[in-house]
Amino acid sequence: MKNVAILGSTGSIGTQTLDVIRHNNDLNLVAISAGSNITMLEEQIREFHPRLVAVWSESNAEQLRGRIADVTPACKIVSGMDGLLEVAAIAESDILITAVVGMIGIKPTIAAINAGKDIGLANKETLVTAGHIIMPLAKEKNVSILPVDSEHSAIFQCLNGERGNKIHKILLTASGGPFRGMNRKDLELVTLDMALKHPNWSMGKKITIDSSTMVNKGLEVIEAKWLFDVEPEQIEVVIQPQSIIHSMVEFEDGAVMAQLGTPDMRLPIQYALYYPNRIFLDGRRLDFSTLSEITFQKPDLDVFSGLQYAYDAIKIGGSMPTVLNAANEYAVAKFLNKKIHFLEIYKMIHFCMEQHSVIDNPTVEQILETEKWVYETIESRWNS
Repeated sequence: MKNVAILGSTGSIGTQTLDVIRHNNDLNLVAISAGSNITMLEEQIREFHPRLVAVWSESNAEQLRGRIADVTPACKIVSGMDGLLEVAAIAESDILITAVVGMIGIKPTIAAINAGKDIGLANKETLVTAGHIIMPLAKEKNVSILPVDSEHSAIFQCLNGERGNKIHKILLTASGGPFRGMNRKDLELVTLDMALKHPNWSMGKKITIDSSTMVNKGLEVIEAKWLFDVEPEQIEVVIQPQSIIHSMVEFEDGAVMAQLGTPDMRLPIQYALYYPNRIFLDGRRLDFSTLSEITFQKPDLDVFSGLQYAYDAIKIGGSMPTVLNAANEYAVAKFLNKKIHFLEIYKMIHFCMEQHSVIDNPTVEQILETEKWVYETIESRWNS
């Protein structure tokens, strides 16, 4: 029996993780957290009976306590960052799935690693902003960082059995999002509804917008640098519109290994939960007799400039990836609330990167201070 804790159980990755647990009797849910969706949390508590549940505000925690007063066995309800840290490090868990969105995942991930928990990593912001802290700490504590992102899981799978063989290049695939092939003038007309319609994947709102801007792929480039210990120049983004090839690895001899499959996030989630074993997963399979083509394109870094900004940020290093990530988070929130236009997401990121004085090798506190600086910088420039 493997005991699982989840940060972000009501989001896309969290609910799909619960679906994997639901269909496998040897997985047991011991702790979950969510932001404010206490209605869904109540349903999850009644179905899975976790021992510990965290929500962000104490008022929501109190409301949830009242809602589940009749549940047996009773579970403990906690709140705030202290609650997230308690879920992350709960003694009974074997693995923590980090499915929260944003830099809020950094401290709980560190707490889980210090507690000796393996990490099923879906919170890319943790490595984007603190990869220089997370990866050495995981190595020191002998903890596995198991990627849950489709693309990074694909790379991880391609590297199985290849230890000691040097990576020449990582080919990180992207669908291209809903605006693939558009020019900058086309993007001026993009609406929120248009940006939320991803052609292949069903995801949360924030990551769907990130996919439409291709900033998400830029964040994945930075994440891949830390996960697989390669230089930015060794990571090439390739547009693969059908989302059949989830990523590839080219080795020194020119051989290329690829992982293929239908777009189904349960596969990388289940692979992380059962690694190194594979077990049956229901769902649609690739049918090569009907698959007419798999096509490839180069991304347009001038149109989708957020991807270029990500390459710039990781080459500069230090606190600059935090600036990229924080500016994007803030801008996307503004866009989701219809406060800015689509292209202003790129403008906000670029402005903050130009204004920032880089901190080399930042601490967690400096990372969070940089995030605050970004928010204040955007507010002073856009709301003044």
